[in-house]
Amino acid sequence: MRLSTRNQLDGTVVSVTRGEAMAVVRVRLTGGDEITSSITRDAVEDLALAEGSVVKVLIKSTEVTLGIEEDRAPRTRRASDRAQ
Repeated sequence: MRLSTRNQLDGTVVSVTRGEAMAVVRVRLTGGDEITSSITRDAVEDLALAEGSVVKVLIKSTEVTLGIEEDRAPRTRRASDRAQ
């Protein structure tokens, strides 16, 4: 299969936690890092995902959000402060 998605990571399913309608799939990537994906239970069943399944993680997003701890945040001025 060829896909246009640029961010393709190989991994192995570590766990599948099924909820009522959704499931959380935890995948260990080739380098040892882990990533989780929330997908429908139907998708888990259609793909026959289980612990040990070899998968390709495809990441397609229009936004990546970062966060930091409050005590580590540098103090910045707000736009309203700069206007003065």
